[in-house]
Amino acid sequence: MNRLNTEAFVLFGQHILWSDMIGNILGLIALALGWRRSLLSWPVQFASGLILFGAFYGHLTGSAGKQVVVMLVALYGWWQWNRSKGRTEDGGDGHIVPRFATRTERAAMAGAAAAGTVAVALLFEAYPSLSWDPWPDAYIFVGTVVAMYAQARGMVEFWIAWLLVDLVGVPLNFANGYAFSGFVYVIYGALVLWGMRDWWLRSRQGSQPALEGAPA
Repeated sequence: MNRLNTEAFVLFGQHILWSDMIGNILGLIALALGWRRSLLSWPVQFASGLILFGAFYGHLTGSAGKQVVVMLVALYGWWQWNRSKGRTEDGGDGHIVPRFATRTERAAMAGAAAAGTVAVALLFEAYPSLSWDPWPDAYIFVGTVVAMYAQARGMVEFWIAWLLVDLVGVPLNFANGYAFSGFVYVIYGALVLWGMRDWWLRSRQGSQPALEGAPA
């Protein structure tokens, strides 16, 4: 991992680390696979989280913690999507049909995001060694949990959650020297908008009983 944290090249005056570059390229691939609702999205996301954890650890605690969450939720997402056997009726690669969250689910996720952000930020403030930017780090950490949980449950809202995370993640990465992460998250933004449109259209074609009735 130490070799991965060495400089790959310089882009627009920004020093690009191998770990930052490789981890985020895998993240882009995982997002594209998620768009296709492919099970492969989850192991690729796990690999991305593992590499980016090594990149951020010791510098951006919230972002490093985010990658731990990415890996854990990737395991949950793999299990959740794999519960639905066979292929989707619309010919996609995935095992789910996207759906919108219910009002109760939206309220629960919004409440959990707000309460979780405050709790984690206060923890970071109480232990300054954990984070240089307590509130942005907490926002990214908790927002990632919510976004990946919604993805694992097949909710269209997961794209919106990722957009909200990126609004803070992009400037934070640039400010802390992780330029490649910043550039990639700009691309994420475009992919998220296209993916959100695709999932929204597919959600109108039907619902997935296996996921809607399954326990969290």
